[in-house]
Amino acid sequence: MNISFLLNGETVALTNISATISFLDWLRETRGLTGTKEGCNEGDCGACTVVVITPEAVQALNACILLLPQLQGKAVRTVEALGQGDALHPVQGAMIDAHGSQCGFCTPGFIASMAAAQINQDEDHATTLAGNLCRCTGYAPILRAAEASARLSQPDWLRSDRQKLAALDLQHEQTYLPGSSDALASLLLAEPETVLVAGATDLALWITKNLRNPAPLAFLHQAKDLAQIEDNGDHIRIGAMVSIEALRLWAQTPLPHYSEMLRRYGSTQVRMAATLGGNIANGSPIGDNAPALIALGAKLVLRRGADRREIDLETFFLSYGKQDLQKAEFVEAILLPKLGASVYCYKLSKRFDQDISAVCGCFNIELKEGYVERAR
Repeated sequence: MNISFLLNGETVALTNISATISFLDWLRETRGLTGTKEGCNEGDCGACTVVVITPEAVQALNACILLLPQLQGKAVRTVEALGQGDALHPVQGAMIDAHGSQCGFCTPGFIASMAAAQINQDEDHATTLAGNLCRCTGYAPILRAAEASARLSQPDWLRSDRQKLAALDLQHEQTYLPGSSDALASLLLAEPETVLVAGATDLALWITKNLRNPAPLAFLHQAKDLAQIEDNGDHIRIGAMVSIEALRLWAQTPLPHYSEMLRRYGSTQVRMAATLGGNIANGSPIGDNAPALIALGAKLVLRRGADRREIDLETFFLSYGKQDLQKAEFVEAILLPKLGASVYCYKLSKRFDQDISAVCGCFNIELKEGYVERAR
């Protein structure tokens, strides 16, 4: 597989790369950029956070569960290149002034998360930094540093990176980097055993923790038509590649309880990478989305070649680890009927944030003249 991306403002073109190497391993072992740290190697601690830039978004992502081909057509900034020239990034200066670094191991990840949040003008610091752990427990000065740097101007490299992305030579569409739902459908008809990579927040653990070597892999991040949320009149169509974070932000107004549950789904880094389609297709018995979407009356759009079928979400899960997915078929979209604010979601877990649910309950109740007319 051949890929091209920007690393700290410079074009990187790689040929015949392994599809299962993590960006963190490549960054440290091949490029010698060791500022990005390896902590848990499973997307929990945030020590490996980097800033990933596309024309549409700026994301803080965990490099340990980011596979190298997922960077095709993107720009990345590591802690070594967040500043301008020899000058520190304002976030780095704020961390120094606030005495936010103790042993320093977690500091690069915090800096990257804070830099992305500052660009996105996200001032909910407790949420944006929830995926970064400080084992010295120095959170108070770190939060003060985040507050001090929140309203500063955006870095010059953001504009220059996006200009360079527009001129980046991505060559032609590659088989295992499909650029559309149509291309993915054709690929699966030809090679139905292909393993699909959406956000890799789960699949990467097969590689880093279980030492599996899934192959062949197809990376879906360039299929932009799978990452849209569309109002189709009587329902909302959510593409399978819509990230959990994008879904959370969209749901704030029509489905506030669901949006709040999604905030607790995982860290900012995980929510920015993980996708709704991936969460459903995995069929995890501890997935939080299925109860909410079933209560909402969601349907799945499943595609095989040019053929599509719609099924109720609850019928998709046949048994433990088994889904109603035919050979060469994939989840293309999720359809939600338009509903009011009568949907309530509750997540109970040992930790309030970033923990597996002990119980996840979602209720869709319609009232008429003080009586329950329908409950789901």
